[in-house]
Amino acid sequence: MLNSRVNLLGLSQAKLAQFFQDLGEKSFRVQQVMKWIHHEGVQSFDEMTNLSKALRSKLNEIAEVREPEVAVEKISKDGTRKWLVRVDNGSCVETVFIPQGKRGTLCISSQVGCALDCSFCSTGKQGFSANLSTAEIVGQVRMAIHSLKETEPDRERAVSNVVFMGMGEPLLNFDNVVDAVSLIMDDLGYGISKRRVTLSTAGVVPAIYELAKVSDVSLAVSLHAPTDELRSELVPINRKYPIAQLMEACQHYLDGLGEHRAITIEYTLIDGVNDQPEHARQLAALLKNLECKINLIPFNPFPGSDYKKVSDDNLEQFQQILYKKDCRIMVRTTRGEDIDAACGQLVGKVNDRTGRHARHQRRLEAKQIPMLPIQNDDVNSRTSNREFRR
Repeated sequence: MLNSRVNLLGLSQAKLAQFFQDLGEKSFRVQQVMKWIHHEGVQSFDEMTNLSKALRSKLNEIAEVREPEVAVEKISKDGTRKWLVRVDNGSCVETVFIPQGKRGTLCISSQVGCALDCSFCSTGKQGFSANLSTAEIVGQVRMAIHSLKETEPDRERAVSNVVFMGMGEPLLNFDNVVDAVSLIMDDLGYGISKRRVTLSTAGVVPAIYELAKVSDVSLAVSLHAPTDELRSELVPINRKYPIAQLMEACQHYLDGLGEHRAITIEYTLIDGVNDQPEHARQLAALLKNLECKINLIPFNPFPGSDYKKVSDDNLEQFQQILYKKDCRIMVRTTRGEDIDAACGQLVGKVNDRTGRHARHQRRLEAKQIPMLPIQNDDVNSRTSNREFRR
């Protein structure tokens, strides 16, 4: 029987206020319950001792606080952790924690698989099954915080940064992701600064304009190429929303922030594909009028990919050209590669609705390359909860 109880873990402050208003409860219940759920990590309403017995009894009947189930946890030799998390439809997504000094970055997923098919990303080869609910997204944060608190109790704040850079395109799960962002940044939620919560998009241009209306979360754009011809090959959504439109949307987003902020431009360097000096010069010219920082990411190989990791020489050359053009640059250090937790390597277990996973597996079999993880069979699929047109 389908569980009809409301998972309060996924309700933003505004939606929880409406929930209690519908129950005829006073507004102060919102603050009480949010603190129990997100600050104290309580799962049982019976533990919420400042609620009346009558309210606790009612909540036990109609509501719940439930995180996704952790199916597997792996720890890399460099301290990176990866959790395979089972969501409500039976599929699994991956969540990754990357420690670095006092900073701890949690990379979370927003979809089961990904509807986009970026050629250098193993997640896309799994196809797409469903959007995650807000509770399933926020649940990854809560799960990681409490897991790390048990294993690393000396860390003052294990998760200092949250990035929507796991499985899926966040802006194709717009409503659920916006609510999750709200909860992560809310002082009654996880209280993480808007400068430390980053949403990464492959360039769903209309959704960037919509996001500007409702949030000031930090924005990252997966660019990966400086020209439309090359980007359309690497990031197929570019055929619908070309670079010029994407840059206009990015500038619009920045203009609405009302303070000095920058967009992060993610650029995966692939040997012999987009790592040449002319690409660096084209990239600098493209971004010269956009307040941004460029994150250079060495490509991480995965089974069946024909691409290779950028050479150290080409990475250094690319970096130096950008430096001379006064670009702000970071080079992402590959972490968790031994547990397949590095950028572009997340795959989970997906019941693919697109047929893309099966095609990729046939391609691997033809090349006699080991397969990616097998997808689950019994999955109820969901579609995107908003369609964008511009």
